[in-house]
Amino acid sequence: MKAVIMTDLEGISGVDTMEMVSEKDTPGHQFALERLMADLNAAVEGALEGGAIDVYVVDGHGGGKNFIKEMLHPKAVQVDSAGWNELIRSGQINAYMEVGAHAMPGTFNGFLDHVQNSKAWYNYIVNGRKSGEIAQGAIFAGAFDVPFVMVTGDQAACTEARAFLGDISCAAVKRGVGRNKAVSMDLNDALKEIRKAAYEGMKCIDSVKPYKPLMPLEIILELYRTDMCDSMMERCNGVERIDARSIRKNVTKVENYRDILF
Repeated sequence: MKAVIMTDLEGISGVDTMEMVSEKDTPGHQFALERLMADLNAAVEGALEGGAIDVYVVDGHGGGKNFIKEMLHPKAVQVDSAGWNELIRSGQINAYMEVGAHAMPGTFNGFLDHVQNSKAWYNYIVNGRKSGEIAQGAIFAGAFDVPFVMVTGDQAACTEARAFLGDISCAAVKRGVGRNKAVSMDLNDALKEIRKAAYEGMKCIDSVKPYKPLMPLEIILELYRTDMCDSMMERCNGVERIDARSIRKNVTKVENYRDILF
């Protein structure tokens, strides 16, 4: 069996202030990157123990450049954004997982809640339902019949994942206190929970249905300001402006992860 693990930074264990994510080249940010590798490696171990033969991992935060490559699990294979698109599309992947996930915008006590661009994207709505990056991953994987089997992150992210995907395997490694702070569980315990969740996720592949919202998808993006909407209209093709701050696109078929973005 083959698994793909997408990573983000906001939902990593021990990352409990906004500055640890946003202020690069600081001790706090370096700690966050080291914890990213620890969480990811724990998930890789769990996936292997759960039956995965090949585990592909993606550096998904801020365009990449977050992995400390010498710390990466020796049995994990890193792929870039183009590579993971092709893997999901290939029909060879049995399971999709996310490590370090965060909740969608407007989530109460969701640590660093946002979708894609926290400075510009206010709401991302699919078929009338407010959604976030967890749903985006699920839509893309589901379009190719790949089940989304495991999430790690803060409590809000795990609650969101189960609201969209059912009773999938989750490891809640911290809880948000407002938006910009979190309280983390013991770091060693967090790794145990992540490893267990990945293991259980692999064991539940046959019972987790791929996420398949009704097609065509109506995707509405609400921006924070009207000038942000102006800019999106200038650079995006195939979209319609529906009010001062909102644009819409209709997706008849998901063939690439970019299809569900703007």
